[in-house]
Amino acid sequence: MARRENSEINAGSMADIAFLLLIFFLVTTTMDVDSGIARKLPEKSEDTPQVTIKEKNILDIVVNRNNALLVENEFVQVTDIKRLAMDFIDNGGGLSTPKADKPGEPCDYCNGAKDPASSDHPTKAIISLQSDRGTTYGMYVSIQNEVEAAYNELRNKLALKKYNRTYKDLLGEYKDNATESLKDKINFLKDSYPQIISEPEPIK
Repeated sequence: MARRENSEINAGSMADIAFLLLIFFLVTTTMDVDSGIARKLPEKSEDTPQVTIKEKNILDIVVNRNNALLVENEFVQVTDIKRLAMDFIDNGGGLSTPKADKPGEPCDYCNGAKDPASSDHPTKAIISLQSDRGTTYGMYVSIQNEVEAAYNELRNKLALKKYNRTYKDLLGEYKDNATESLKDKINFLKDSYPQIISEPEPIK
């Protein structure tokens, strides 16, 4: 009786399949990306002067533990924040902060309603964002993004009016070619609409 040879299993194709599966999972798997907010914190100062702020120059935004939003004690959606912030910042209902060499002046670039009950000047307009300790991080970041979008939109409008280019375009040009002229234009827009955000202690 003839002796039968033991047949070998070809493992080459199995290795190829395992390699292809590995590549498939690497390509299709989603990675968690940490999100954050770019903020330059003010330096600590021992001699901080006491400043009296009018209530009308503060836009109160409150978000509770259920992610419900209140702006000036009225319920709103996240998508309403940008419009409300722009109306408040660009109101121009009064005078700017007086300086040592000159008194306060009206906002000659504001396009707001000039409501005497709203902010006096963009340099005085403060966005106050108070969250709850139970507020989700995603909601907090969404509100911050809407507020920042309001400032950028106002700067874009002023830049188009004054320089025929958007604020975003000027930032891009400055990144590629940092000239003093571009720096002065960007600083002018930032000074015209300074980003003033106050964040009180979260509600417990």
